[in-house]
This record gives sequence, structure tokens and C-alpha cells, in this order.
Amino acid sequence: MSIEKQLRKYIMPNIFAMVGVSCYVIADTFFISVSAGSNGITALNLVLPVFGLIYAIGAMIGIGSATRYTLRKALGEKDVNQYFTNSFIFTILVSMVFVFMGIFIPGPILRLLGADDVIMDTGLKYIRIILCFAPFFMINFTFTSFVRNDGSPNIAMAATLLSGIFNIIFDYILMFPLKLGIVGAALATGFSPVVSMLICMIHYLSGKNTIHFVRMKPSFKKLWSSCSLGIVAFVGEISSAVTTLAFNFILLDIIGNVAVAAYGVIANIAIVGTALLNGVAQGLQPLASKVHGEGETDSEKRVYRHSIIIGCAIAVLFVGLVIVFSGQLTAMFNSEKSIELAAYAKKGIILYFPGFLIAAINIIRAGFYSATGRALESSVISVSRGIVSIIIFAFLLSKILGINGVWLAFPVSEAFTLVLSFVIIGIMGKKKNLRNT
Repeated sequence: MSIEKQLRKYIMPNIFAMVGVSCYVIADTFFISVSAGSNGITALNLVLPVFGLIYAIGAMIGIGSATRYTLRKALGEKDVNQYFTNSFIFTILVSMVFVFMGIFIPGPILRLLGADDVIMDTGLKYIRIILCFAPFFMINFTFTSFVRNDGSPNIAMAATLLSGIFNIIFDYILMFPLKLGIVGAALATGFSPVVSMLICMIHYLSGKNTIHFVRMKPSFKKLWSSCSLGIVAFVGEISSAVTTLAFNFILLDIIGNVAVAAYGVIANIAIVGTALLNGVAQGLQPLASKVHGEGETDSEKRVYRHSIIIGCAIAVLFVGLVIVFSGQLTAMFNSEKSIELAAYAKKGIILYFPGFLIAAINIIRAGFYSATGRALESSVISVSRGIVSIIIFAFLLSKILGINGVWLAFPVSEAFTLVLSFVIIGIMGKKKNLRNT
């Protein structure tokens, strides 16, 4: 099998899996918009940064540990299962912090995120449930990542897709026939990773499985080693949270709740685009790590080149469809038929989404560098596009262009990061050449 066919074998299931995740977020938004209107969307959008932080930490530890596991295994090391055990232990420990916040301080957290009295009434129960289910959200990354890297990408895909379908179905059942409203949406979302982990057990209980728990003391050294390769996954998840948080505060200051609701529409559609590209970036990881560990330079270059082609093709198709159907997509989340919300959202879509044409290169490049052990390059790209530049440009452009500047911050920050990545690659290339002379 050619390296390109092997790559597609990993990438395609991962894309479907990531789309499954994004679909149930969109289903949440749609059902909440029907049940609670624009206030429900605003509440959900204010809670999205919490989701992002939970997912980001879980992804950094789980995906980073699975990447380190694959690299070490390719080098023939014996103690690789320690990375699985270590990932499990630290994920559980960190998740308990979120459980504590959900039990004792959900109200202050929601206030900190910008909720007024109206939104507090809608969103308090939702954020409490989400925080208390954090251990399941986070440990699910370890379960699915190690299954994928242990040669069962289709099971990892099935786990994520079926958990998403479960979420969508139980969103409807709990919110409408059982009349639980936004609480039902939170419960359906909270139990969905449990379904995913149960499906992953098909691999862990099979004869094909090579992963198991080992007796060991928790190792901060192994955690740091893993997290250095999980920075891309961390930023991939946290970037939407950071962007949402910054945009929410800016939009609340400029216009108010209706602008945040409009951004809620954009953010939820953007989750699909990010999921597609993260699917490529995470899907290339097992094969890229393997060929890098084995010293197959030509195969490594082909993995990178083919991944970029796939990512760019996906981005072009996605951006085209979103812009063409911007009116229909906005209407889907605008159950109250607010003219003001529709106007903000449709203009925002046209200005915001071309950024994905550049983001495709940045996300996949960062994922590839992480998979091949180049933590510094991947971290610089990821932190720039996901945290630093997006915040700087959001505040700067909003002062100059108002709400249009907020929408333009995403494509401008991606363009800046692309230029920065070429500079970093050039610097690192020169350093490598100097070491070899």
C-alpha cells in the first residue's frame, strides 16, 4: 500500500470522527435555539470557552501521550505503556478541578464569562452539569487517541460518531418529550463521551490490543514530554474558546447580547471547519510519527505534502458552501427570526470564513511538526494562530472597524501566522544546517 493510501486510511476516519463531534455541538445549538431562543444561544456561547478549556487539556494530555507512545514504540522502547497509564492518571487528577468548580462556584464562573441576570437564569444549570462531567470529556481523548494509534482508527471513528448520534437523539428526547430544556441538552452532552469510551472497549478487550495499564508512579517528566507534543491539540481545542471569549467581551461592549448571539451562529459553523482540519492534522499523526521514528525521510515528506493537499481541498469546499448558504445557515439558528441577528451573522460569515483557506495550512503544518517531534515549531504556529495573534487583532481591528473588525480578526491572524511560520521554519533550517557543518 502506498504511503498516500496509508495516510488516507488514517485521515478519513478521523475527519468523520471530528465532524461527529462538531455535529453534536451544532445540534445542541439548534435545539437550544428552538427551546430558549437567542438567550439560550448567548448562554451556550458564553459557556463554550469552558468546553474549550476542558477539551484542550484533555486533548493535550491524551493526544500528546499517544503521539509520544507511537514515537517511542517506533524506536523499539519497552516501557511505552507507561504513557497510557500516566495519561489516564493525570487526566483524572486535573479533571477534578473542574468538578470542584461545577459543584461550588458555577455562578461566579458564568458571571466572569460575561453573563447578565437574564443569561444567568438560562445558563447556570447548564454550566454546572458540563463542569461536573469534565472527567468523561477529558479521559475520552486518552481512550480514542490510543485506540487510533494502536492500529484501530475505524473503532476510534465509530466511537466518536456514535457518541455524537447518541447526543443528538437524547438532546431531542430530554429537551422536548421530557421537557428538561437546556438541562436536557447538558445531560445528553455529558453522557456522550461515556458512549464513546464504551465503544473503544471493543479494541481494548480484543486480541489486537497492545495497550494496557502498568504499575508506576505518576511521572511529571513523562507528562511534560507528552504535553510538549500535545500543544497543537491543546491549541486546536482552546483556540475556539479563546476566540469566543475575546469576541464575546468585545461584542458585548460594542453592541450587546444580539451580537454575541450572531457570533454564536458563526462560532458553531466554524467548529465544523476547525473539526475537518483538525481531523486531517490528527489523522496524519500516527503515520507521520511512525515514518519519522523509522527515519523514512521521503515518506515523511509525502505524508506532509498529501496532508496539505487534502486540507486545502477541504477548506475550499467548506468555505464555498458556507458563503453560498450563509442565509440558510443563519436562519437555522434564528428561531425568533431576528432581523438584527441575521444581518450581523450573514455579514460576519462573509468576512470571517475565508480565513479557513489559510488556516488549513497552519493547522496541518502544526500537526505535522508535532507528530514528528518538532515541538517548538508546532507550538509557535499553534499559539500564534490560536491565542496570541487572534486576540491582538480582534481588539485592534475592532477599534478601527467596529464589528467588521471583529469578523476580520480571524483571517488576518491566520495570514500573520502563515508568514510567521515561514520565518520560524527558515530560522530552524539555518540552525540545523549550522549544526551539520
